[in-house]
Amino acid sequence: MREYDAIFIGAGQAGPFLAARMAAMGRKVVLIERKFLGGTCVNAGCMPTKALVASAKTAEVARRASEFGVKIDSEPTVDMSVVAARARKVTLDARSSLASWFDSFETMDVVFGHAKFVAAKTVFVDGKHYTAPQIFINVGARPRVPGIPGLADVPYLTSTSAITLEELPRHLIVLGGSYIGLEFAQMHRRFGADVTIIERGPHLAPREDTDISEAIADILTKDSINVLLNHKFLSVAQDESDVIVRTDHGEVHGSHILIALGRQPNTDDLGLDLAGVETDRRGFITVDERLRTTADGIWALGDCNGQGAFTHTSYNDFEIVAANLLDGGDRKASDRILGYGLYIDPPLGRVGMTERQAKEAGHAIKVSTRPMSRVGRAVEKGETLGLMKLVADAETDQMLGAAFLGVGGDEAVYGVLDAMNLKATTEKLRWAVPIHPTVGELVPTLIGDLRAT
Repeated sequence: MREYDAIFIGAGQAGPFLAARMAAMGRKVVLIERKFLGGTCVNAGCMPTKALVASAKTAEVARRASEFGVKIDSEPTVDMSVVAARARKVTLDARSSLASWFDSFETMDVVFGHAKFVAAKTVFVDGKHYTAPQIFINVGARPRVPGIPGLADVPYLTSTSAITLEELPRHLIVLGGSYIGLEFAQMHRRFGADVTIIERGPHLAPREDTDISEAIADILTKDSINVLLNHKFLSVAQDESDVIVRTDHGEVHGSHILIALGRQPNTDDLGLDLAGVETDRRGFITVDERLRTTADGIWALGDCNGQGAFTHTSYNDFEIVAANLLDGGDRKASDRILGYGLYIDPPLGRVGMTERQAKEAGHAIKVSTRPMSRVGRAVEKGETLGLMKLVADAETDQMLGAAFLGVGGDEAVYGVLDAMNLKATTEKLRWAVPIHPTVGELVPTLIGDLRAT
């Protein structure tokens, strides 16, 4: 039995930072990872996919060069092996940096292997037992592969395997019209593939308001992506040359299928029942507002706890637990105002409630929208697709949420995110003097245009 002050299961974007914080205080900690340091973000999420998005954007800029008075003598081509190698280097560099950082802590051990609970405070890894009074689970999530008839007999891609492609698909069929699927759809279209998105519901990115979802669809169709809505998946098959997706509206033929139908937590093989750690029906670990599980002395951080599915919410989980355990704080997951991005081009920056959510929550609201075609910075850059939207409480004047779909939207939305965290009213923010020309300078204008709905 190897004894520690704390055990960390999983090396994503929450546990390792807490482990390092404790090790810096002289506590003896062990970080156990079954595969790669860095979790989804470093290895199969943010870093490699945004590197791919950057390559796709560069290809698109080259194609549009003549619009800006720049002459390129031939149609740009994409070398997928170089694109994949660049994304891989981004991942490997980040992974190496983490390993070097962890090696710098004298009281921190890193163990590679599959950890399973054998008792409340004991885990088993490769023939060795580890025990500690505090255990932190940070095992993340993986792509969910549904039981569509025939799918198991056909080669398919997920967001994890798609980032390693070194050959361009002839025709990529994306099953699912949410965030991950949309990013891969657009990047591969810009690399040169034909792309079809098949979505079961009536809108892409169904979490968003209808006007935002429709604007997203408009952006993708302008990239010559075929978008099919309200299609129920019936089966998948393969013939000599194609993979075939059968829906209630007919057949779609392509060369590759990407499954982008959600994610599931990596909790099914941890022996959680032996530790008294409960999960919900989808496998997410049940936690309270301070991220404590149903077992004393065990916490769940990051994607596996169902409290957020983003790198920044995972890191905030670390901040919450560190503040409460090490700094005498009393922070809660419910205190955070959620923001996130969709990294198609142009991107979507989102914070707080949608218009629909605000109404469902019982708020009397006022709303303001502005097309990006009326944003000077967007016009100057020749990127006028999308819109900006702001939602506020009509009675308290507090900002409830914003959606900035357009060039720079993922950065410009910070003006609203920061103001919401500071609980600033729209009246206070209205009189800010922003920098011109920027996208964010339109926030005071949006506030001035707020109208009750």
